[in-house]
Amino acid sequence: MNSLNFRTLDLNLLRVFDEVMAERSLTRAARNLSLTQPAVSNALRRLRETLGDELVQRSGQGMAPTPRAVAIWPAVREALQQLQESLVPNEFVPGEATTIFVLAMADATAAELIPGLVETLDQEAPGVSIRVIPLTTRDPRRLLDEEQCDLAVGYFPSVLADLTAGAQSGEPLPFLHQRLYDGEYVCVMRKDHPLATGPFTLSRFCAARHMLVSFSGRPYGFVDESLASLGRERHVVLTVNQFFTAGRVVANSNLLTVLPRHFVGVTGIADQLVLRPLPFDVSPVHVDTLWHRRSQQRSAHVWLRQVLVRAADKAFSA
Repeated sequence: MNSLNFRTLDLNLLRVFDEVMAERSLTRAARNLSLTQPAVSNALRRLRETLGDELVQRSGQGMAPTPRAVAIWPAVREALQQLQESLVPNEFVPGEATTIFVLAMADATAAELIPGLVETLDQEAPGVSIRVIPLTTRDPRRLLDEEQCDLAVGYFPSVLADLTAGAQSGEPLPFLHQRLYDGEYVCVMRKDHPLATGPFTLSRFCAARHMLVSFSGRPYGFVDESLASLGRERHVVLTVNQFFTAGRVVANSNLLTVLPRHFVGVTGIADQLVLRPLPFDVSPVHVDTLWHRRSQQRSAHVWLRQVLVRAADKAFSA
């Protein structure tokens, strides 16, 4: 590999590389950059010589990147985006914007936050659209890294632990977060369930039949982790991936489930349910927004995060 002197590197070559990687086509990259195709080919040749790697090769009708190109492209793209936003900021004007934001969150979270978001869009940003996709993991970093969503909202204990450890060691943080609200989980059952009255002990809880809400489908959650620390376990006979589904099922069965207390009020069937405190301690459930560092200074993203905070404040101010 050639020795790289960064001080003599022509940064325009990185712009060409980024466009070729995005388009996987020299012709489309040349069109987007307002260059000729020979000029794009020449820029790639110079960058290849500098980095000592082919970077892209012809494959069928397009271009296939080498492993080195795949490895360096995210950093190159992020650096170029940050430079562009610093030198030529694109100020977000809510009343004029037609931006589409993609949010990843569970149905219980959406039930609390989306009404406030819609109200804000009506009043401040009628041209802006929100698309909510299901949150199927407690670690949405890949979704954010691959730009499948702008923000993830949920309970991400392992992610926050990693970020805290990285911050303490002085590492640059690729992801950032902000606390929206704290959630309390309770045991939920139908109104005339045998456990709806009387002592609700740990033993009675574990002996019952349970339904688990699991985004990933894995039949083990934070409640089971807390029970395991006590040397106990519960009998999970049904796993679903939506809180609304769980509420409907327990209202018409002998199953118990564990739901966010605040969510029960928006199910529309709260009068059919009984809520009981869990008969053991569980870790606090903190709901955070999580986003990639490359979005930190984007004015549209800043506005979106502020609107989410306002929606959470309104939903939980009562």
